[in-house]
Amino acid sequence: MTDDERTALIALRLQNAKDTLQEITVHIEHGFWNTATNRMYYACYYAASALLLNCEIEANTHNGVKTQLSMHFVRTGHLSLDHGATFSLLFEKRQASDYSDFAYCDLALVNTLRPRAEAFINAMEQLINKE
Repeated sequence: MTDDERTALIALRLQNAKDTLQEITVHIEHGFWNTATNRMYYACYYAASALLLNCEIEANTHNGVKTQLSMHFVRTGHLSLDHGATFSLLFEKRQASDYSDFAYCDLALVNTLRPRAEAFINAMEQLINKE
């Protein structure tokens, strides 16, 4: 992958993160709390994968993204523990809603997680722009 291709892919992933955040409003308006939480996870995942790509860190799975983010950014202090916890919690909620018959999210959880997801994405973008 050339530098120009990598730069374009990073920009695309950040845009996907922002677009996916916009989808959340529709899910909330219709009471689809699990889906809103799922979209928050994916918005954060796109932003995290953009950061990893920006730093040329490979991760081929969702768990790999979570692991690499923790190892290279949370443990080193470049990303706050709160942001790391947000991504981990959204990862767990997405896993549960995808694979568990009894996953349940409610409006209170969605309203708690949404600003945290937005802050996470902003932090990813700041780290990318810092590099």
